[in-house]
Amino acid sequence: MRKRRLLPKQLCSTDSHRDSWASWDWSERGVGERSASEGEISQTLRENQQEVCETLRTAGPQLTFSPPRMTRALFISLFSCLAAINQASLINRCDLAKVLHQEDLDGFEGYSVSDWLCLAFVESHFNISKVNEYADGSSDYGIFQINSHYWCNDYQSHSENTCHMTCQELLSPNLLATIKCAKKIVSRAGGMKNWAEWSIHCAGRPLSYWVTGCHMG
Repeated sequence: MRKRRLLPKQLCSTDSHRDSWASWDWSERGVGERSASEGEISQTLRENQQEVCETLRTAGPQLTFSPPRMTRALFISLFSCLAAINQASLINRCDLAKVLHQEDLDGFEGYSVSDWLCLAFVESHFNISKVNEYADGSSDYGIFQINSHYWCNDYQSHSENTCHMTCQELLSPNLLATIKCAKKIVSRAGGMKNWAEWSIHCAGRPLSYWVTGCHMG
């Protein structure tokens, strides 16, 4: 997938990007406590982002960048703006656990919420809008990386469209289409083994830590 290039001035163009940065939680990028280095980076980004983003907005088209002369604060804050934009497609681990529980996936076909969380992490790192293209023309979509060749219609390649939905529906932040399709996949022979990454990284392992600290009721 070709990615649209963002100009430096565009990176900090809205209040929503700045607000979303305030709620960024490095510990939710995975499981467990964040490392000291991640905490230091997060604090540094918060301290520098507002000032440098304001510089980017007011400098206008005349602002140019010369890497050897770029200040440390400017470089770090550009990264922070990019991170804030990317955060929009991520879902918090416990928020996802709550949705999965509400949609009756805990125990569905013998799989726990922890199994689903592990699957979501190894497939997309909790990225709802992830799209991964393959050489055969098919693509994987959404938080569970569901493939267009078998399960959804992307209108670009041949699809069996077993889930009877468009692939774009699998990128919806409400996750309802994704969960509906995932249930159909798990109900087939092989269950979660239909996802190779789950078989490699989750199957047969203790997974209860995935729901640590989460209140799903």
